[in-house]
Amino acid sequence: MRRTAIVVLSCIVVGIGFLGESPQALARQHKGRLLYMTLSAGYKHASVLPSEAIVKEIGERSGLFDTTVTQDVGSFTRENLKKYDAVMFYTTGELPMTEAEKSAFIDFIKSGHGFVGVHSATDTFYMWKDYLELIGGYFNDHPWHQQVTVDVVDPSNPIVSFLGKSFQVDDEIYQIADFQYRTSHVLLRLDPNSVSMHKNGIHRRFYGWPLAWTRRDGKGRVFYTALGHEEAVWQSPWYQHLLLNGIKYAMGKKVK
Repeated sequence: MRRTAIVVLSCIVVGIGFLGESPQALARQHKGRLLYMTLSAGYKHASVLPSEAIVKEIGERSGLFDTTVTQDVGSFTRENLKKYDAVMFYTTGELPMTEAEKSAFIDFIKSGHGFVGVHSATDTFYMWKDYLELIGGYFNDHPWHQQVTVDVVDPSNPIVSFLGKSFQVDDEIYQIADFQYRTSHVLLRLDPNSVSMHKNGIHRRFYGWPLAWTRRDGKGRVFYTALGHEEAVWQSPWYQHLLLNGIKYAMGKKVK
């Protein structure tokens, strides 16, 4: 019953979020451009392909941004990045970027643009310290793949306020190592009481199991959520609303 209530509430809020502003007001806003990188250099998630259409649809439905999907690291040149307001990653592994492409990417964020990472974006670039400082942590096993309770750590934050104090989701739950807790603002965290703590591979850390956060990298704005393994999660109105809010934040747009 609780899960049903959350989904219904989310559907209502999503409708308000997308339709609450007049076409005239939207036209006065700068329409953002998002570069969505979906290259898998390691494990490729089945939800990557449907996610590409969903992210495009979120931008079109909200009227706030257009999305370019790419698997080409050659997109990360200083000149090409000038076209965009934010970059989004649903990636794995050591992407084959050159040092010049890496430098252009990091400088793009630090100069005041946005970065959004979903799910396995933390399973990317383990050998590149600048990326850790950007995203804020690394994937470190997933002992739970089930329905769990997620606590909303900061229900006053407009990115997640529509979710209430907690909600349930059936998804693959990441553990995060090397979490940059001093410089990250945690928004969502696993409720450990909703899972078995006797499985193999569980890593207990004082910061628990963060599942979404924001951070700054230079002048840039970063939003990450570990949720999104399952296509059903991507199809959920509440998850699409969460992504829209995260993208808004990353682009420097007001989140309501």
